Amino acid sequence: MDQKRLFLAIAISIVILLVFETLMPHPAVHRPPPPQPAATAPKPPPAPGVAASAAAAPAAEAATAAASKTVPRVEISALRVEGSVSLVGARIDDVVLRDFHETVDKSSPLVRLLEPRSTAKPYYVQFGWTAAGSSTAKVPGNDTLWTSSGGTLTESHPVTLSWNNGAGLTFEITLSIDNNYMFHVQQRVVNNTGAAVSLYPWARVRRDYTPQTSGYYLLHEGLIGVVNHRLEEMTYKKAKSEGEKTGGLSYQADDQGGWAGITDKYWLAAVVPDQASPVVISFHHLVEDGTDRYQVDYADRDPEHVAPGATASTTSMMFAGAKEVHLLDHYESEYHIPLFSYAVDFGWFWFLTKPIFYALDWLNTLLGNFGLAIMAFTLGVKLLFFPLANKSYRSMSKMKLLGPKMTALRERYKDDPAKLQSEMMGLYKAEKVNPASGCLPMVIQIPVFFSLYKDLYVTIEMRHAPFFGWIHDLSAIDPTNVFTLFGLIPWDPMHISPLLHLGAWPLIMGFTMYFQQRLNPPPPDPTQAKLFQFMPVIFTFMLARFPAGLVIYWSWNNLLTIGQQWLIMRQTRLTSPRLVRASTRRT
Repeated sequence: MDQKRLFLAIAISIVILLVFETLMPHPAVHRPPPPQPAATAPKPPPAPGVAASAAAAPAAEAATAAASKTVPRVEISALRVEGSVSLVGARIDDVVLRDFHETVDKSSPLVRLLEPRSTAKPYYVQFGWTAAGSSTAKVPGNDTLWTSSGGTLTESHPVTLSWNNGAGLTFEITLSIDNNYMFHVQQRVVNNTGAAVSLYPWARVRRDYTPQTSGYYLLHEGLIGVVNHRLEEMTYKKAKSEGEKTGGLSYQADDQGGWAGITDKYWLAAVVPDQASPVVISFHHLVEDGTDRYQVDYADRDPEHVAPGATASTTSMMFAGAKEVHLLDHYESEYHIPLFSYAVDFGWFWFLTKPIFYALDWLNTLLGNFGLAIMAFTLGVKLLFFPLANKSYRSMSKMKLLGPKMTALRERYKDDPAKLQSEMMGLYKAEKVNPASGCLPMVIQIPVFFSLYKDLYVTIEMRHAPFFGWIHDLSAIDPTNVFTLFGLIPWDPMHISPLLHLGAWPLIMGFTMYFQQRLNPPPPDPTQAKLFQFMPVIFTFMLARFPAGLVIYWSWNNLLTIGQQWLIMRQTRLTSPRLVRASTRRT
């Protein structure tokens, strides 16, 4: 019965790994080169536009460059961002991230987050106004040609875009940028007419195509926002279905503040309204010319009333960059943006995954390597649970020494299962052994395993983080393959089956698991014993398609466990000579 419990615990662990294998995506191998709808306020008009991928191909780079030459633009040259702003429509539609490349190869193109409407996959941010009620005030549109105050947009040099509607209204948009990814935006209206005007300021993030997503149901990619301190998420699929039924969803902010945008795995484009102004945030899906288009926007809930001769202004922000955890935390705290850090999807178990990330990131700053940070963290977890694990391993050591006695009992009562169970439980009680305690180390390991997987998968800090040797990206699978003799045979067995990829680190993990298994008492049932013999092989092939950082963690954890078990077995032999004599006596 107790051996069956241990077997059940191992079987559950295999099922958990299989669930990971089935439901979670796996990074590509990097090979070296040979809520409820609320009452809606007037919203930004659904203007035509097309969106961009987070990482453009060389052809898209050329298309963007060509588009920049044909449209008057204001250059952006900041510490971590470069690109341009289109003076046609005042669209921020050309943003390149200076610190990130598409692949681990430093010569690969930089990640391009936003692209113009004239490219194949436009993705842009836009600020504007809508006339309130029956007002006939002429407001800027998508094809309005703005005038720049001149110069390049940098950290020390803001740029003002202006447009006069020819009827006494002047619209202005002043853009500035900090040392990271936050743009500050001030929208102003100067009323030189003889009558008051009422306008709704608005901002939107627009993506006019359906991007390829990871397909990982626990990682949100799509439309995202925070209204009334509540996180609202909508996948592209749901946005499309809601758009077909209702035209989209709107969320009215009863509280002040919030933000909205479109999130990718590592990147975010979001608009942040004035946190003192109540707004209406909307998620839309539109179909124009047979193309799916997605839009997240906000509009002031109450219109701005601009008296004759007066000026009205509103301030907001725009984030366009990498979802760095500490940076998002900083923005959330400095600008009081509610739940802005939730743009990084730490999942339902954020109370585990996020603290573990903080620990790994801190260790990385000390050791200079995320792989070493994972190993140091694993050692810390081992030390934290050392007394608990010691008790478990000591019980397992005694179980192994009790093997001959248990074999003798099974021979004696092989025709009386009830009596056999009773005698075995008596033996466990007499020797103070708990067979189920062997499950404890694996139970402890499961939440750490899950949290590490989540952190490796969703955080930009882990992306392209190297280890040593052939591991250049801890978030990707081990690029080596035993079936090519580690590169000596020029062929790709993955064309035959994805199972034919078995790297060096998964092999190391398999060997450590085998040696660890040898220290544990074997199951009494022959069928179970044979299955246990194959477990290292099963786990090796399953973990071969997991991120290398996770395999390194498992291998290192196995080595620490082997050392701990060996020491405990040695102590048990010294402190339990009676059991040792019994285990060596032939029965």
